[in-house]
Amino acid sequence: MADNEPQTPEPQSPDAQAPSPQSAREGAGAEPQAAARDTVGEREKKKRSNRPPAGPSRRYKEALAKIDKAKLYAPEDGFKLLKSLKAAKFEEAVEVAVRIGIDPKKTEQLVRGSVSLPKGIGKSVTIAVFAEGDKAKEAQEAGADFVGGKDLADKIEGGFTSFDMTIAAPDMMKFVGKLGKVLGPQGKMPSPKAGTVTPDVGKAVREFKAGKIEFRTDAGANIHAAIGRRSFSVEDLSANLRAFVEHLKTLRPTQAKGQFIRRVCVSTTMSPGVQVDLS
Repeated sequence: MADNEPQTPEPQSPDAQAPSPQSAREGAGAEPQAAARDTVGEREKKKRSNRPPAGPSRRYKEALAKIDKAKLYAPEDGFKLLKSLKAAKFEEAVEVAVRIGIDPKKTEQLVRGSVSLPKGIGKSVTIAVFAEGDKAKEAQEAGADFVGGKDLADKIEGGFTSFDMTIAAPDMMKFVGKLGKVLGPQGKMPSPKAGTVTPDVGKAVREFKAGKIEFRTDAGANIHAAIGRRSFSVEDLSANLRAFVEHLKTLRPTQAKGQFIRRVCVSTTMSPGVQVDLS
């Protein structure tokens, strides 16, 4: 008979009682508010994704209309054309892009180096030098902006990158090696091929301060470099361009096949490119 008796529910504890009207309102309102926020965020994201990409400026379009993209200009004519285009509000750099005949997927074919341009580049270069003792003194006397050993490496590892390039004495690579992840992506890692790992740090500082530039191949088999400023004369820009390309020819990898210098294009910071013929 005991099994058939109705069971009396146990009384609930105070902690298990129904929530108060206020907490019920808060609980009920929290989810819709979060959903509303998500909806607004999604709308803004969708609105941004639907915006058309920014097109070229009016000045760029006007410059593009003056350039014959199918024509190979003589260097002097190409630079005259660039200097005739409407200038930006700042002193533009003049840059060169050279397409070379290599396979950029093969490391033995990658080209990297440095060259002193006869007319300089018209820009003050900030240089950090890894050196100690007498070599540190040589670097300072040559005009290096930052000089140090382990202390400089620690500072860079902590986020300091307010310089354009680095030069290192060979015995300092024990400190510099760990900076590859910081300096590598910025193109500031010193290299023997580029002449920035050298026992003569003083000479290297003087050369780069005087207009020596570094360059290396990108993933598309192109080499980019600044070869002057818009304010340079046509003759000076042409001299720098020829010196740069002639130096590139001396770095042709033995594995490269066919024509090595395939395309040369010059531009200012804000202009379209102009193809030039150096043959």
